[in-house]
Amino acid sequence: MSRANASRRVPSSVPTRRARWILGATPPWAAATPASGPWGSSGSCSPTPSSDGWSSGMWPAAPSSSVWRSSMASAWSPDLRTSRWPPAWLSGGPGPFPGVIDLFGGAGGLIEFRAGLLASQGFAVLALAFFAYDDLPRTLTQLDLEYFEEAAELLLRHPKVRGPGLGVIGVSKGAEVALAMASFLPQVVATVWINGTAFLHGNTLVYKDVRIPPIPYYTERVIFTEVGALDNSAVFADPRDPAYSASAIPAEKVRGKVLFVVGEADRSFNSKLFAELAMARMPQERCRLLSYPGAGHLIEPPCSPLCSISSMRGTPCPVVWGGEAQAHAKAQEHSWQEIIQFLELHLGPAATMKL
Repeated sequence: MSRANASRRVPSSVPTRRARWILGATPPWAAATPASGPWGSSGSCSPTPSSDGWSSGMWPAAPSSSVWRSSMASAWSPDLRTSRWPPAWLSGGPGPFPGVIDLFGGAGGLIEFRAGLLASQGFAVLALAFFAYDDLPRTLTQLDLEYFEEAAELLLRHPKVRGPGLGVIGVSKGAEVALAMASFLPQVVATVWINGTAFLHGNTLVYKDVRIPPIPYYTERVIFTEVGALDNSAVFADPRDPAYSASAIPAEKVRGKVLFVVGEADRSFNSKLFAELAMARMPQERCRLLSYPGAGHLIEPPCSPLCSISSMRGTPCPVVWGGEAQAHAKAQEHSWQEIIQFLELHLGPAATMKL
């Protein structure tokens, strides 16, 4: 397959670092300054990356405990180790742990802070890059779902991962990918969709003999705010237009459960509309909506500062994400608790020791 496409496979002889395997591992940004986190334990504060791909402030990290004391070792057992999946951290716990794949959006690259926090809650987390990282294509031109299927299969084969199913969590473009994974891959039994879409946008999705064409981005509709930031809300066409019906992700094929998390003050696109359109295609018992008035696009774990405008890799100006400080903070705290409970409900209980 050609490496010109965003998620095409590469030969195992080509060294890559497109994913990081985290099993209760200490994140590289954890410092030693005491702080208090909303999950009820003292931790530490340090600058962290955010889902926009840049530093967004101070993050309360987890306290020292046996969950965080992990040795530097190969993340994969010998029969699974290849140059494509590099060594990383392993938890000191015996496992097995419920497995989760963590995806971010249009900034690309490998973003790990949410994976580390999920690992501290007893999950085995694969933070997965799919473009703009190491030998992956610098821009996203096509989504090859077989790449994500391979990652899911590898995750489930790990001896410290408890199958038979796994979870996926994604925000923005990552949520679009997560919904597609849930629609086509039987391994995915629990999906957390955060401010995403329900249609392919900008990039064709291919999976075996399936090809879903995208709705184009109408970049000429971008609006510059009074502070010179990009408001992309008009770049997305109305997905209800019959002309775009072929671009819908077939959510009616989802066999697991989906938790839709929506910020009603999202300035990137109308994420609530996309969630409602996806849910309309699904049996009611397979989906649930959490919708937060005043919350913006970048709904992250608790104590993340509101990031309503920020720089993003690949854009010439800062991007508007939306959100009101108090409402957004409340949404992050509540949704995080709901996300953990949702994953535990459908993947089985996580490790008994939690931070």
